Amino acid sequence: MSETPTPEPREPKAALVFDDPLSRPSADDTDHGWGERPTGDSAADLARFLDEKPPHHI
Repeated sequence: MSETPTPEPREPKAALVFDDPLSRPSADDTDHGWGERPTGDSAADLARFLDEKPPHHI
């Protein structure tokens, strides 16, 4: 008889989670990145303005 190779142990699959997805806050629910003033001086503000200015505003 031929020998069959023993199967390699597999990692378990990720378990399905059936909890309420609306009970957890999403990344959009936080205020991080919305309207915060960057700390810095006016030279840094001017540099940021010039870096982020659209090309049609040159």
